[in-house]
Amino acid sequence: MSGSPVLDGWTHLYSGKVRDLYVPSSSEGLDDAPAVLVVASDRVSAFDHVLEPGITDKGSLLTSLSLWWFARLDGVPNHLLDPAAAPADLPAVPASVADRAMLVKPLDMFPIECVVRGYLVGSGWLEYQESQTVCGLALPSGLSSGDRLPEPIYTPAFKAELGEHDENITFERTVELVGTETATALRDLSLEIYSRAAAVAAERGVILADTKFEFGADRATGEITLADEVLTSDSSRYWDAEVYASGNRTDSFDKQIVRNWLAAHWDRTGAPPVLPPEVVEQTAARYRELLGRLTA
Repeated sequence: MSGSPVLDGWTHLYSGKVRDLYVPSSSEGLDDAPAVLVVASDRVSAFDHVLEPGITDKGSLLTSLSLWWFARLDGVPNHLLDPAAAPADLPAVPASVADRAMLVKPLDMFPIECVVRGYLVGSGWLEYQESQTVCGLALPSGLSSGDRLPEPIYTPAFKAELGEHDENITFERTVELVGTETATALRDLSLEIYSRAAAVAAERGVILADTKFEFGADRATGEITLADEVLTSDSSRYWDAEVYASGNRTDSFDKQIVRNWLAAHWDRTGAPPVLPPEVVEQTAARYRELLGRLTA
């Protein structure tokens, strides 16, 4: 993707909508790389489009939040690579991206988005209105948009290729993809992490409505390992508990401001319009507020 920075000692390997991956220049690719540098950009996407301009400091804010959560999820293996244990000839993390980069070990990634929902919102609410289910799981009747679910539910998705939509799948389908043991472990670990994180957020007056995780297998041990970003505003839906209690169930700590503005000013044909400065500033402020609320 154009705009990915050139980093001394590192070769750009891949760009997603918002992150860039690099391997040491001495490596041929991901298969033989001793480490991967994951750089979070300030890019923002909505409705399957990367928008202009980016959100100021978004990459560093989300990276800080991921690192904060990784540090608190003790007992959950993650992909962060301790620089002290890294190969001696590994290139340094360039100062130009240090605040928005994670040095990680390569994993054999599972093709599953591990989604956990604690509240009835988003696409789950739309499905519930039609069938009283979410991703095929039956729920009690009489629930309203934004209601807390009786207990968190695991609703996996199949990770699509870049530019395609992830596909909601059943747990049985995950068994077909990765086997019973791994599928069960991914489900149980996802629910455990969500519950732990939701409790931490609640102590700070924040509701973790839903989130998604990605996992891979450690190439040396096979151990299931938490990867990618974790519990950020881009991968999770957070609400202010006081605002939620007042009846507002749509004001989330994420890019919803961008989505709302875009929905009001674009019919989804042709190129999306440029985001106005006030939308960029308001969105950045929401990211900063969440980081401050959780980590204070």
